[in-house]
Amino acid sequence: MPVDPVSLDSSFGPEELLNPQSAALFERISGVIDGQPRESAAAGADLIGRDGMLEKIAVELYRVSSMLLGEGEEAIALIEDVVARIDLQDCSSHDEALHLSRLLLAAEAISVLRKRDSANNPRSLAAPAQETGPVGCIEDDDLSAAGVTPDELEQMISGPEAHRLRDWLEGLSVSLRVVFVLRAVAGLSSVEVATALAKHGGSAAQGWTTDAVRSSFRQALCSLASQLVHATASR
Repeated sequence: MPVDPVSLDSSFGPEELLNPQSAALFERISGVIDGQPRESAAAGADLIGRDGMLEKIAVELYRVSSMLLGEGEEAIALIEDVVARIDLQDCSSHDEALHLSRLLLAAEAISVLRKRDSANNPRSLAAPAQETGPVGCIEDDDLSAAGVTPDELEQMISGPEAHRLRDWLEGLSVSLRVVFVLRAVAGLSSVEVATALAKHGGSAAQGWTTDAVRSSFRQALCSLASQLVHATASR
């Protein structure tokens, strides 16, 4: 079952950026788009057409990138590369452009993680052993199976207790984090995630299949559900 991607509202403006790194991203992406630096980040809020679309896509993608790679220069550089490769003339709509950018981001982020872990943990993106039945406490690979709606996930990402979700993500294995973020936050399908992992995750990731992604996503959702129960009980 498809997962609704978490996206930023169309009225998103620079004053609503999540953190200083995102503000820096907004400035730098402006330069990538037209080769000319803006006078200020606030000027980006008034942009229309191609430039405005790319900037909104870039800031949204930063959240996905930072969840996969951590906040900072590496995540920003990845977004710069993705934005530079997007050709809006080949896209029929904003949704198509955003989906294409998410696919590019998935491929690039997985490649970065593969290179980052190549020395210490070359099997960090390895496909899981084949499962014979339901995984953990959840049978459906759907966000709602963990008792979370897309709006609630958005609140978990950008709300006052966003650090809880970040801490939980950091506690997951690399492969589980990739699957969860690309499925639940970026809204890619299990087929798309499996393809990206198998193609860009190195030799250890060749065994990723659609079923393996679904199984791993259920495992991550089960962990998330447990985290939510624990957080509620501790209040």
